[in-house]
Amino acid sequence: MTQDAPAKIPGFYGFLFRSLFSRIDPERAHHLAMPVIRLAGWPLVGLILARTVRPHTDLAARVLDISFPTPFGLAAGFDKNATMTRGLANLGFGHVEVGTVTALPQAGNPRPRLFRLISDRSLINRMGFNNDGAATVAKRLRRVRRGPNVPVIGVNIGKSRVVDVADAVGDYVASTKILAPLADYLVVNVSSPNTPGLRGLQEIDLLEPLVRAVFDECRSVPLFVKIAPDVTNDQALRIADMCERIGVAGIVATNTTVSRAGLSPNTARVEAMGDGGVSGPPVARRSIEVLRLLRARLPKPFALISVGGVETATHVRERLDAGADLVQGYTGFVYAGPGWARRITRGLNDAV
Repeated sequence: MTQDAPAKIPGFYGFLFRSLFSRIDPERAHHLAMPVIRLAGWPLVGLILARTVRPHTDLAARVLDISFPTPFGLAAGFDKNATMTRGLANLGFGHVEVGTVTALPQAGNPRPRLFRLISDRSLINRMGFNNDGAATVAKRLRRVRRGPNVPVIGVNIGKSRVVDVADAVGDYVASTKILAPLADYLVVNVSSPNTPGLRGLQEIDLLEPLVRAVFDECRSVPLFVKIAPDVTNDQALRIADMCERIGVAGIVATNTTVSRAGLSPNTARVEAMGDGGVSGPPVARRSIEVLRLLRARLPKPFALISVGGVETATHVRERLDAGADLVQGYTGFVYAGPGWARRITRGLNDAV
């Protein structure tokens, strides 16, 4: 099997996925995997894993004065509560973006809220920012920061569900005060489709005062804004201009999509899954379109993190060539397993 054939799930993980994980609820499968990922965070296990593949020195990226061992990292959504951060870094991710974290702890949407579309290698999720809250996540991040070989950590923050959209600014600022001192970079998430009213905050008249307030609170930490693939080109450019005007460090493009275009034509099954954001290959085309649009508008050193439908080393290289400074994945991890980041690193090494 080549490095660029993720549809055929490799090795022992492929056996586990076919025989176990694919037969149980995706969220339960995620929780079953968590202890194994935490085990990867143990120092001795980390040393063993580090010997399996070492990123070529030419892969190291210097972005916003932060040193990344590789340009490929894990997107927000997988490690919502910063319980697996060190293990994920030891599995080969060049950075880990934790969250989305809200100022107040919340349970998220009712279950089931995560669905697999295996034939598309995609997910539909309507998790609803389930997390333990900023104060608890901050305690965990402090422990990670005290240990050796601290990974590069981004923190993604969102609006607490019980807070009205009209009061969103104060809610985001509260999270910023707690979490920004523990982050290498901070991301304002206004693009999840699973919190009522959240995507409305992408409108400039609402977004600009919010971003300005967070920016003023976290000036010592690079700030990113995460946008949806469902914005129009004009909206994306207006957000880009606003970010540049304020002095924001970068944009993360893109989040999940509410569109069902590109999915296999099992309409009844997809409709039965209900609302939620689609991630994986169906969002890839729009994600790279937005990346190219933003890079044409925003020359470096403005930073762009590209995410959406990334599965292989070839995909990562394509995003870098299109102007991304960093690239993230998530859904590919679910389908390709714990060796995914290492396989991508090997593929990137081979291209150096």
